[in-house]
Amino acid sequence: MENSKSLKIDLYNVNASNFDDIALRIFRFQAENNPVYREYLNHLSIDHTNINSLDDVRFLPISLFKSKSIKTGLWSAERVFESSSTTSMTVSVHEVRDFSFYQQHAVRCFEYFFGPLSDYHFFALLPSYLERNNSSLVAMMDFFIQQSGSPFSGFYLSDLDKLKADIAQARVDQSRKIIVWGVSFALLDLAENSPPDLSDCLVFETGGMKGRRREITREELHSFLKQAFGVKAIYSEYGMTELFSQAYTRGNSTFFTPPWMKFFVREIGDPFTSVKVGKAGGLNIIDLANIDTISFLETEDSGLFIGDGFEVLGRLDNTDIRGCNLLVE
Repeated sequence: MENSKSLKIDLYNVNASNFDDIALRIFRFQAENNPVYREYLNHLSIDHTNINSLDDVRFLPISLFKSKSIKTGLWSAERVFESSSTTSMTVSVHEVRDFSFYQQHAVRCFEYFFGPLSDYHFFALLPSYLERNNSSLVAMMDFFIQQSGSPFSGFYLSDLDKLKADIAQARVDQSRKIIVWGVSFALLDLAENSPPDLSDCLVFETGGMKGRRREITREELHSFLKQAFGVKAIYSEYGMTELFSQAYTRGNSTFFTPPWMKFFVREIGDPFTSVKVGKAGGLNIIDLANIDTISFLETEDSGLFIGDGFEVLGRLDNTDIRGCNLLVE
């Protein structure tokens, strides 16, 4: 009989040839043991025992994290993550069964693309997130900082002068690369305030103006930051409160997923129909690491296929602007 533990054992053995089989095992487990997902499938008159293809799997609307407790099985949460919000918004809540698993898994996602944490100094410029104590992004970066073992790694709230001075000090250790990881509005503040030369650094943006500035496109943001910091590329992270896994760009606008994460593009007017390559639509995500909650999520982001990756175009109409990596015109 499947259970959370047995499914996690196979998580890091997933590859292109067995992804569908493992995903379908998780689907059946969640359809049977997640009350919200089971009710959703019943409402659609879907018998999960007859589903034998990912094409027939239905994705749970991500908005239900705002009104329901999304759990597969019976367990108590070690941590609770909440999405960022304005005072007029209802937040999404993601209950975390095993916080250590979340931390270690976030490391696996990063290292899949960029190598060991110990190769880097992490400078985290996340002022709006640090002002909250339930941010998944802060939890991830805090663990990265700890595990990097770098004496220079740390968080910065608003002291940009100290940030620039500490980056200069970190350059003495040439055995490591420097990563400056920031929310979009904070990186723009840095870029406009006697910007440092970061030409030898990696700059990661994780989106979000948090009501501090007007929303701009990712292309506009990256163009400005590249010129201000003297870097050839800006990297992006695609993550959100409701996911355990993160996708990353490799210096352009295309996001790529680790093996245990997969994306689909759906028709905006028909959430159960996939679109062809090159056509924009709503993004659906399979995150196999969400074993204890829900792995099949219908997001409120729009995007399209770009080769082996995907591009995030912004928010779909009539949805809240919030979360990591959401830039809209």
